[in-house]
Amino acid sequence: MKIVFIGDIVGKEAREVLIKKIPDIKSRYETDVFIVNAENSAGGYGLTKKIAIQLLDAGVDIITLGNHAWDQKEMLSYIEECPKIVRALNYPEGVPGKGYYELELNDGRKIIIIQVMLRLFMGLFLDDPFSVTKKYLQKEKLGTTTNAILIDMHGETTSEKNAFGHFFDGKVSAILGTHTHIPTADAKILGGGTAYQTDVGMTGDYNSVIGMDKANPIHGFVKGYRAEGRFFPADEKITICGVFIETDDKTGLSIKIEPFQI
Repeated sequence: MKIVFIGDIVGKEAREVLIKKIPDIKSRYETDVFIVNAENSAGGYGLTKKIAIQLLDAGVDIITLGNHAWDQKEMLSYIEECPKIVRALNYPEGVPGKGYYELELNDGRKIIIIQVMLRLFMGLFLDDPFSVTKKYLQKEKLGTTTNAILIDMHGETTSEKNAFGHFFDGKVSAILGTHTHIPTADAKILGGGTAYQTDVGMTGDYNSVIGMDKANPIHGFVKGYRAEGRFFPADEKITICGVFIETDDKTGLSIKIEPFQI
């Protein structure tokens, strides 16, 4: 199976550039599945129904979220209407939406997309991502009940992400990090056959502070408070960061991982 995963979309300009490039990316990698993390796509803060529809209409198969999942309150209800939008699996019981989506391709092959949020420095009340994911995977067996399983691992620290990757090596096809918006140079296939990258990076303007216009974040670090109440996405030169994964349909394990920047 050929899978493309796009890192966190930050703001309007970034999503518009991506939408224009989706056909080219799909053609280049002959993709079966196209996944994006869009938790910063609405001005840097969350996802709206309108933007979700635009992305899905443009050819995105699955949208994942993160710690900004509920910044746009309409998502609390819309996520129940649109199961192709995936929030973290390890939210406490009763939170709207689901932490996974099972996608069946036209040829009958099946892929499960999971999102999980790690806990170090995230400032959220979350269940243990290791035990929750382990419990879910007890009912889904790679190469048996499904052809592929991909996890969007949304977290702050490289150590926790590394630990999560090694803990589930061989149990899923790919574990791809999001949230820090900076692409890491460690894309590889782990010993058990799981493709891994600590952070895929963002789709946004890299002449910025993790996608946001530089002035206000710098002011906050230097002066101790924000000059304005919120940050605004930088919107000049947009770079699309993503990763291409190819898996063996029989085992579900990865045979290729290729990060890209466009």
